[in-house]
Amino acid sequence: MHASTFLWFDGRAEEAAEHYTRIVPGSTILDRRRDADGRVATVVFDLAGQRFIAHNGGPLFTFSGAISLYLECDTQADVDTAWAALTEGGKEGPGGSLTDRFGVTWQVVPKAMAELLAAADRDGAERILGAVHAMTRIDIQGLIDARDR
Repeated sequence: MHASTFLWFDGRAEEAAEHYTRIVPGSTILDRRRDADGRVATVVFDLAGQRFIAHNGGPLFTFSGAISLYLECDTQADVDTAWAALTEGGKEGPGGSLTDRFGVTWQVVPKAMAELLAAADRDGAERILGAVHAMTRIDIQGLIDARDR
């Protein structure tokens, strides 16, 4: 067995897969499957080792914030780059969340956040989480500053 994330788009599956694979290093389009008329119906792609299937299913279903893609970034520069690319034509949300131009919700989170939370005492962790909730794009130095207050 193999599990993949299946994303239903209204005609923009190929555009979305190409956009995502440009943003996330180590990602690639694996396959484009066409319908009887030669149009791209499904795109199989890999984002840094995780397989996704983007399907042009029409307007029947839309994305909601009830499910999101979680992008853990190694550095602040990675957070900033991914954030800029994913919010282009999209909308910033609270605490590192955003909705991209295709309607997909993402959580763009630095690895350092989990490390800071794990190493913090209870009060420091609460200050870190308070800082996260006050941010849109997460700023690692802002988390450190909150922990150290």
